[in-house]
Amino acid sequence: MMTIDPVRWSGALFLILAWGGLCAAMLRRPSVAAATGVADWLVVYASQTGNAEYLAQQTASTLSLGGLSARALCISQLDAATLSGATRALFIASTYGEGDSPDAAARFAGVTMADAPDLFALHYAVLALGDSSYTNYCGFGRALDAWLAARGATALFGRIEVDRGDAEAIGAWQHQLSHLAGTSDMPDWEAPAYGQWRILERTQLNEGSAGAPLYRIALIPAEGALPDWEAGDLVQVCAPSDPDLPREYSIASVPAEGRIELLVRLQHHADGSLGAASGWLCREATGRDAVHLRVRTHARFRLGENAARPLILIGNGTGLAGLRAHLKARIDAGMHDNWLVFGERNARLDFLCRDELERWRDSGRLARLDAVFSRDGATPRYVQHLLAEQGELVRGWIARGAAIYVCGSLQGMASGVHEALASALGPEALDELAAQGRYRRDVY
Repeated sequence: MMTIDPVRWSGALFLILAWGGLCAAMLRRPSVAAATGVADWLVVYASQTGNAEYLAQQTASTLSLGGLSARALCISQLDAATLSGATRALFIASTYGEGDSPDAAARFAGVTMADAPDLFALHYAVLALGDSSYTNYCGFGRALDAWLAARGATALFGRIEVDRGDAEAIGAWQHQLSHLAGTSDMPDWEAPAYGQWRILERTQLNEGSAGAPLYRIALIPAEGALPDWEAGDLVQVCAPSDPDLPREYSIASVPAEGRIELLVRLQHHADGSLGAASGWLCREATGRDAVHLRVRTHARFRLGENAARPLILIGNGTGLAGLRAHLKARIDAGMHDNWLVFGERNARLDFLCRDELERWRDSGRLARLDAVFSRDGATPRYVQHLLAEQGELVRGWIARGAAIYVCGSLQGMASGVHEALASALGPEALDELAAQGRYRRDVY
């Protein structure tokens, strides 16, 4: 049986009370920001797929419930002057790939973090989002936390790390917020519930390919109306064999088509078993089975302010799903200045959605279609090689105001495309496009 040391207990109680007093003093302290109408609390998010942005909005709402002035701010809008003038900031930072910052944070990581002044007046906390299956787990969140401390900022509490949306870690963040805001009346942070869907159609698009089978899958609600979504959004699917780890897929259709379409590649494990979600969707589920699915907003990959711009769409494999949705949305809106660069293995067996894409091109609704097939030549050729060859054309589209959307594999394709674009446009110009929201990626 554990015994309690009364000296340690009274000391701990004193520290708790002292901490509470410090928080209360900080919260009540008048600030220049309040007098000028600027929010006292900055909630800064570095988001790639929208999770950090969503949590930032919920965080700002929680602070507001406590009567505090708070605003959520994308890290792309955070400059050195704003940061040095802040006294209280909460950072919610995703990590992309193997420890990289999200695209929206490229300029902040490359410029602001190098040039920002000391931050002795700043009190901060960091919520780091990551995936422990990657080597540099929460790499950007950890680097940001270390940088803030090195600049002299004071941590309100220790960094909280969230592994693949872990509810317990997010609950710990909410608990700290309730102390800062002085309220237990927390907003609902729960994501929408999963609905029951059924498979309407399932077609293999690469019959006979040397690559893994890839299916175009159409789903409709088992009952009720379609939910609303926009091109660029995602779905989360819970497989019966692994319901606690939902898989995300880009939506390949638009609501006007009356169904959600996905492009899903069947995954095989080393022991020969099928991937939990891909095996369920591609092989096991029938039209009578309930598929547990929900739509998730992916604000960073929506068209948004780019809807009226020319659009360069770049991707490979199942990445065509997100690009196809954007093309369909723009064609329906009468926007035809679209350039698609798409890569796969073999033209005869792996040209996904060929008839549709060529029909759009031939009718003038797709201004340019470049399909690249890595296994058809004597040496492998990928989308980044075509972009390198077409550097002048890329510069011309960007000069006309075009935005760039990239969807597909992180390894190989996305990094190669980024290098090709940086070579064609210049690294600083590409970072500026990302900060403006004109260079967006959904890569995995």
